[in-house]
Amino acid sequence: QVQLVESGGGSVQAGGSLRLSCAASGLTYSNWCMGWFRQAPGKSREGFASIDSDGRASYADIVKGRFTISRDNAKNTLYLQMNSLKPEDTAMYYCAASIRPIASLRSNDYKYWGQGTQVAVSS
Repeated sequence: QVQLVESGGGSVQAGGSLRLSCAASGLTYSNWCMGWFRQAPGKSREGFASIDSDGRASYADIVKGRFTISRDNAKNTLYLQMNSLKPEDTAMYYCAASIRPIASLRSNDYKYWGQGTQVAVSS
């Protein structure tokens, strides 16, 4: 049974930082491309960071230069370092495992999803 469990969310002031983690089990983690998505109230889910099995990352423009995705294959863990947070970054954040061999920001490419961790950024 595949499980993805996010942690590290919380409340922070604008300009602050948070580091999210996603612990994976039940799959050969090192073989999977992984991604981070978020969904704000009243908005659709959006993909903004992904990383392939070799560590090559891609980002949406909305987070480029502020967020960093990384992975530790020995620990079966995905990370998201978020700096210079803005109130518009407030959302539920999800990690996901992709069925594609290359990094993707499209939710349809992802098969397994975590339950999410909430991030709230105040101004």
